[in-house]
Amino acid sequence: MDPTTVVGIDVGGSHITAALVNLGTSALVAGCYVRKEINTQGSVAEIIGDWCEVIRQAAGVSHSSPGKIGIAMPGPFDYPNGVSLIKGQNKYDILYKLNVKELLAERLMMRQEDIRFLNDAECFLLGEVFCGAARGAEEVLGLTLGTGLGSAWCHHGKVADADLWNSPFKEGIAEDYLSTRWFVGRFFELTGQEVKGVKELVALAPEDQTVQTVFDEFGRNLADFIETALKRQDAAVVVIGGNISKAFHLFSAELEKHLQSAGLSIPIRVAELGEESALIGAASSWKTSLEVKTEAVNPLGK
Repeated sequence: MDPTTVVGIDVGGSHITAALVNLGTSALVAGCYVRKEINTQGSVAEIIGDWCEVIRQAAGVSHSSPGKIGIAMPGPFDYPNGVSLIKGQNKYDILYKLNVKELLAERLMMRQEDIRFLNDAECFLLGEVFCGAARGAEEVLGLTLGTGLGSAWCHHGKVADADLWNSPFKEGIAEDYLSTRWFVGRFFELTGQEVKGVKELVALAPEDQTVQTVFDEFGRNLADFIETALKRQDAAVVVIGGNISKAFHLFSAELEKHLQSAGLSIPIRVAELGEESALIGAASSWKTSLEVKTEAVNPLGK
């Protein structure tokens, strides 16, 4: 494989995406983006097999090593050693305490040292700071809103996991109120109707006023959370990503209104790169190691 390209991978709560990233341009290589739904309650062999299938497809290889790979992974996870610590989140419980790096290396026929795991929120924010919605900002809070809650801080180009998902919030922890399961549970509380996720609620919004009530409440919850987070560390902008961010138009008004009432005028920006931000961020973790010369071009190669 071309030494200036690395496979960037984003492991989500229900899917995995991967693409070959050109480290010189921080752009996805055309025609190599692969996405696959994953049975996160499946067996170890099934999950690892599906992941490897996607990685090989993105790398454009069949029986040879895909080279170096960077994986954006939700926590809790022992990132340096590649051991999953995810438990009780209705996803990947079967991988708990397993060395996932070792399993992937064996299946992909590659060295463990050529596989890097990184926090998914860090990867997301790194991509957005480098060439997305937070481009040029020096102090940024990044939030990924989806199956779980991811968070990261950026300080003068250096990104670190904020680890705010389990911070005390209202009657529980932040993730209880800022994730897909909150939407599903709250809508059921108000209507007695079951939905699978936020996408289904968005489809119901034009005909069901209760949906807007739920999104308004989410907007207030998110504002309260951001206000609390900014007391820990200041930021000039907040960037939100993840599947819930796609419904920004349904909760943005209440979010911004509540922030203003709290005396916060900080801009809230929706991620520009979508899932590509995590792919670019994960792959770019190899940039320094490979001493790749970067070029100022469109990051999406469009």
